[in-house]
Amino acid sequence: MAFATGGVTTKKSISPTDHKVPHSGNDGISSLIWSPTNNYLVSTNWDGGVRCWEVQESQRQIQAIPKAQVNHDSQAPVLSSSFSPDGSVVFTGGTDKAVRMWKLGQQPMTANAVPQQIGVHDAPVKNVGFLSSTNLVVSGGWDKKLKFWDARQQSPVGQFDLPERCYDMDVRGNLLVIATAGRQIETYDVSSEPRKHSTKESPLKFQSRCIACFPDLTGFAVGSIEGRTGIHYLQKVPGKESFAFKCHRQDSNVFPVNTISFHPSGTFATVGGDGVVSFWDKDNKQRLKHFPTIDSPISCANFNATGNLFAYASSYDWFKGSSFYAPGTVNEIFIHFTKDEEISRRKKTIGRK
Repeated sequence: MAFATGGVTTKKSISPTDHKVPHSGNDGISSLIWSPTNNYLVSTNWDGGVRCWEVQESQRQIQAIPKAQVNHDSQAPVLSSSFSPDGSVVFTGGTDKAVRMWKLGQQPMTANAVPQQIGVHDAPVKNVGFLSSTNLVVSGGWDKKLKFWDARQQSPVGQFDLPERCYDMDVRGNLLVIATAGRQIETYDVSSEPRKHSTKESPLKFQSRCIACFPDLTGFAVGSIEGRTGIHYLQKVPGKESFAFKCHRQDSNVFPVNTISFHPSGTFATVGGDGVVSFWDKDNKQRLKHFPTIDSPISCANFNATGNLFAYASSYDWFKGSSFYAPGTVNEIFIHFTKDEEISRRKKTIGRK
């Protein structure tokens, strides 16, 4: 099935009232995460930096205050980040092959500060996450390994072989989902000792780009390089079935779905290489909001813990490789105040709007 599409206009941000985050870095922005306990926003960049802002919001007025920054070794690009459940520690992974730990507010901030290494892969680390049930850090690499780390030691406490390179990963509650090269998707039960649940082929026909768990843990959403998103339930859910839909496409042009981010209510956002942000309701198969196109790919995005703030990055997404990267490209982060009418479910109507 497909959602309806509409006209677009070119803008710097998806809304004129969105707040531009200062000092967002000198190269592509690879991830944006919010603290689970407060409005601290962390970005990772291809310039090797990991940056943190305190975001203050009052009566829909937003201000992002730079708090601290660290850098990976040799300024190697950082590809992923994850918070600890209490919001005090940030875990990162990147092309230096290391899994690193940054204790916010405890490590002296100097120009050459490097977060503590707690693990290593044999190839770049594409994704990191935190397992709250066991207090373990999990990392997926381009070495086709999934590794589990206790921050107190540098040898993995567990490891699985992946069918291919890790392209994206998400962990929520007791569910861990991984999208790899070769269109493979693996799911794990991480309620105690991690246990592989299943290996599936992606419901989409082209390479996976991003993946995200449903908030109720009944399944996941996966996005591909050809502008489609798949909604997949792990087990039969009464009244609900898996499906896929077209999203980041303009006429005959297709663009990658770069990030899928779920709102606490269960609705979600997709952002893409076409510079578009859209909000969706998977249960009613509706598009809730289609924002105007901006003049740059949107490389990553995320809702905060309460869902009232949505951060997104206007940045080259490396989909076309280094030959299409223009030196001096501006990389910006914006924060959008999310209105209820933009993200809340609507009563299902007959026909398609």
